[in-house]
Amino acid sequence: MAGNTAEYYRSNPDARKKRLKQQSAYQKTAKGSAIKKNANKLNRKLGTYGNGDGKDAAHYKGSTTKGRLQSPSTNRKSRLKIRK
Repeated sequence: MAGNTAEYYRSNPDARKKRLKQQSAYQKTAKGSAIKKNANKLNRKLGTYGNGDGKDAAHYKGSTTKGRLQSPSTNRKSRLKIRK
């Protein structure tokens, strides 16, 4: 099941280009950078950073100090889009 997104973008090069351009722009925004920094910091605090357990620090309001773990697919679904 995890390969469905990867398969889609492999078979749709135009969609892949659009996604990569959007992700690149998002990661340069202050919001995207802050979310990334806070998630890495929380992952380290929770002891899950780099240990291969397949979990991420959850992206939710107030998640910089307290934390919970989520699967990466659940965690990334709704927050990683630029809102215009």
